[in-house]
Amino acid sequence: MDLVAYVPHHPLPGETLTADEFATSPGGKGANQAVACAKLSRARPTPGVDGGETASVAMVGCVGADGHGTQLQASLTSYGVSVSGVSARQGLKTGVALIIVDKPTGENRIVLSPGANHALQPADVQSLDLLRTPNPTNHHPRLPDLLIMQLEIPFATVLAALTAARAHNVPVLLNPAPARPLPAEAYLGLAHLVVNETEAAILGDVEERVLDEEAGLEAVAAGFVESGVQNVIITLGGRGVYYRARDGRSGLVPAERAVVVDTTAAGDTFVGRYALDVVAGGRGEGFDIEAAVRRANKAAAKTVEKAGAQDSIPWRDELE
Repeated sequence: MDLVAYVPHHPLPGETLTADEFATSPGGKGANQAVACAKLSRARPTPGVDGGETASVAMVGCVGADGHGTQLQASLTSYGVSVSGVSARQGLKTGVALIIVDKPTGENRIVLSPGANHALQPADVQSLDLLRTPNPTNHHPRLPDLLIMQLEIPFATVLAALTAARAHNVPVLLNPAPARPLPAEAYLGLAHLVVNETEAAILGDVEERVLDEEAGLEAVAAGFVESGVQNVIITLGGRGVYYRARDGRSGLVPAERAVVVDTTAAGDTFVGRYALDVVAGGRGEGFDIEAAVRRANKAAAKTVEKAGAQDSIPWRDELE
């Protein structure tokens, strides 16, 4: 759950600020990305009108058996995300994020308290049973076309899911946030690595200023590819997005113009829109990484023009 304070400037050490406004809204990187996949794959709900969804989205995770947990599951369901893989654990508190938004710039600072997020254990994902979804053509559950993960669950669970996905030939998009160095095995066969500048610097073991130049971006991305990653995306905020694919395609796509209100969930929206192109490409339509980045950029730009997290993510028809 996001607890968001909008302030005139980010507080200095020891400074107490009075917020201009405060909001509580459903969030969490994984949930935001699931909502982005769902909303961007269908038109805004209209009574009596088929939204024409292009993807089926399911969330896997844990919440506490409390009010926040109930609200989070209800929010996911309202956007068309299945919560059959979300467990409400007794005696645990739902995870919360304390977010401070600088109103003049829209930039945010976030402190995460994982709570029940850390109740998802390796044994829960080793068989991939939680990831199986109903198959409309028969009674046998199917594995997903894509598994998206972050690092807001135990790291051992992430590694277990990566191993299981690799064994079942399920491609993975990893958005390693909150960032931490990854072991070599995490990169082997990884289909998509999506990071921002700070995360790229931590994973690449370089100073962030190295990424100020395109040569630095090229070197860090090349290192990820050499480690086994198929496609590398480095988001750069107002500077745009750098991408590199194992087949040699690379480039720096400029940012979309936007009136920035709140940057919360912009990166998650990018992941959701990019993921939809990945899945479409896997179904035989062909994956064009540059086109995917451009579409994801456009969706993220739309998100920053509204306050909040999941509410600010656009529906598909809002981008058409």
